[in-house]
Amino acid sequence: MLFEEPSTPQLDLSFEPQRAKRRVWPVRELVAQVRGLVEEEFTDIWAEGEISNYRPAPSGHVYFTLKDAEAQLKVALFRRQAMLLRFRPEDGLHVLVRGRLSVYEQRGELQMVAETMEPVGAGSLQLAFEQLKEQLAAEGLFDAGRKRKLPAFPRTVGIVTSPTGAVIRDFLNIVARRNSGLNVLLYPASVQGEQAVGEICSAIRELNESGLVDLIVVARGGGSLEDLAAFNSEAVARAIAGSSLPVVSAVGHETDFTIADFVADLRAPTPSAAAELITEAQHRVAEEIAELGHRLERAARYQLLRARQRWSRVEADRNEMRMTQLLRRQEQWLDDANGRLEAAMEMRLSAWTAQSAQLAAAVMQHDPRERLNQSRQRMTASRSRLEMAVLHRLHEATATRGALAARLDALSPLAVLERGYALVRDDAGRVVRDAAQLKRGDVVSTRLRRGSFTSKVEDHAG
Repeated sequence: MLFEEPSTPQLDLSFEPQRAKRRVWPVRELVAQVRGLVEEEFTDIWAEGEISNYRPAPSGHVYFTLKDAEAQLKVALFRRQAMLLRFRPEDGLHVLVRGRLSVYEQRGELQMVAETMEPVGAGSLQLAFEQLKEQLAAEGLFDAGRKRKLPAFPRTVGIVTSPTGAVIRDFLNIVARRNSGLNVLLYPASVQGEQAVGEICSAIRELNESGLVDLIVVARGGGSLEDLAAFNSEAVARAIAGSSLPVVSAVGHETDFTIADFVADLRAPTPSAAAELITEAQHRVAEEIAELGHRLERAARYQLLRARQRWSRVEADRNEMRMTQLLRRQEQWLDDANGRLEAAMEMRLSAWTAQSAQLAAAVMQHDPRERLNQSRQRMTASRSRLEMAVLHRLHEATATRGALAARLDALSPLAVLERGYALVRDDAGRVVRDAAQLKRGDVVSTRLRRGSFTSKVEDHAG
């Protein structure tokens, strides 16, 4: 076996340094590469700091700087996420921000795209409560001068609350016990959840427009700050402030305070207390009447006792005669009083009957069954007109189609074939009108009225 001698490596004795290849980045690609690395690494982070340079944009987006003593970071909070905040961000507020890091390519700036934000220390709901309270107080919505007195003897009270809760049952029980003549109109509304604010505002507005109630009670039971969020909203506060009827806020327990309590004309500690406050005047009158009745009874007994003492000293016949006269006068007075009472009761009953008829007529005007019947009649008439229009249009289309078909048949070359003529085409599909177009060996196709055939030209006269 032969072995080859290994070759000696060639040495590069030049002293020129080897240059490495340089990669030149376009700025856009470089920034995009950095942004991709940052977004891949920091996808879900929390950052804590103080808000500065807070700037809401007309588009609804919010931009600010999150900083501490030694560094700062640009933050972008887009409109959809900003609408979900339960407090109003402002400069100097210490917050926790959750989001992802990115790079804004147009300026080459590192920024945080925020998903949510919450204040450090106080909860977001409590902070929103304090901010809205301060704002509405500055506008004068809490001023005592703008609050109205409740009517002493209301005929009908409108209550905005849940129709299935214990609030309405307790309210009706207290009203029935203290003032059975008071009418209560329930406007059912959600008192918790996303739809509660809109339903409460709509209820206050429609009760004002109805003309059926003398005052409005907004009520719900107790709960956490989250449960009472609807009654701490700016929309409900402004709906209460804009009400032309007095509004009583009966939200939560005695220790619960909401924005609605401060704006309302009267704040009741509980819904049951609201029922007692509304019926207070009527209940007080009933108590005074009962007290006067007891005093009258005691005075009558005292006078009767004194009369017996006086009459015991006179002769029996004079006593009997005076007693008889007195009894007759009392009987006559009782008859007169009874007549006046019956007349007053008839007048009051007539007034109540007329009022009930008016209310019944008002309710019938808004009866959904009548509206549904009218809508059904209009729909039936519209359906009949539509069917007639469709039939008429169909007849017109049929007639037009027949006329066009007849014209088409008259212009069709197939009609010529019906009379015994034939249609000849060359191998290129062109119509042969002159024998000069053909030469020996050409293949032609002939179309008859029924069927077709192919033939080859052997001879022809040009």
